[in-house]
Amino acid sequence: MKILVCMSNVPDTTTKVRFTDGNTRLDAAGIQWIINPWDELALTRALELKDAGAISAVEVINVGPALTEATLRKALAIGADKAWRIDAETADGYQVAQLLAQWLKDQAFDILLAGVESSDYNSSGVGIMLAALAGIPSVSNVSGLSIEGGQVILKREIEGGQQQLKAHGPFLAVVQKGIALEPRIPSMRGIMTARTKPLEVVPAHPVAARTAYQAFSLPQPKGSCRMVDPEQPDELFRLLHEEARVI
Repeated sequence: MKILVCMSNVPDTTTKVRFTDGNTRLDAAGIQWIINPWDELALTRALELKDAGAISAVEVINVGPALTEATLRKALAIGADKAWRIDAETADGYQVAQLLAQWLKDQAFDILLAGVESSDYNSSGVGIMLAALAGIPSVSNVSGLSIEGGQVILKREIEGGQQQLKAHGPFLAVVQKGIALEPRIPSMRGIMTARTKPLEVVPAHPVAARTAYQAFSLPQPKGSCRMVDPEQPDELFRLLHEEARVI
């Protein structure tokens, strides 16, 4: 069996976000880029299955410009066997999903993994759209993935509990927290061998985006802290009711 992990290249969560071009585009200057956390957990679980002998190869793919290759190299250092980059600047999730679906026509993978969302746009749409466009089954909210006797077992979160499913490839699993406990950290040996592992760049087919961003805005700064005399609970209730509007 072969697993393909779809990866997003996202800003580190400590990044101070700024916008440019009239607040219509993210200012990428000085940003530290990382693997999207949900995709990193998906990669970790795929590598755990490979270590157990249930998977023959784990590959990763990203749609993006050349700057995303550092993130793909990190995935190779963690343990992925091969990386792919579809060379494109994308504007929305549909464009990403369509480019991936077109590329998949000439590929053969048993299991595709995609994080439930990316930590920058949080659209939660690429995985499901990719499965639909590629014409393969999908399972969402997957928090557990195991292979027993050649049979793929999935666990997913549902209202009030968990559901267990058996799946036959090819299929796509949209994974969330719980798929792996902690992301893997690249070892020094992994970092060195990543330099020689294949990273193939694929030209993108023309695909138009379906959405456009009009403008971005930062959240309002937090107000100053207000102290209330502990002997005046009525004033605290008034502030919570009239100003904070939480009761």
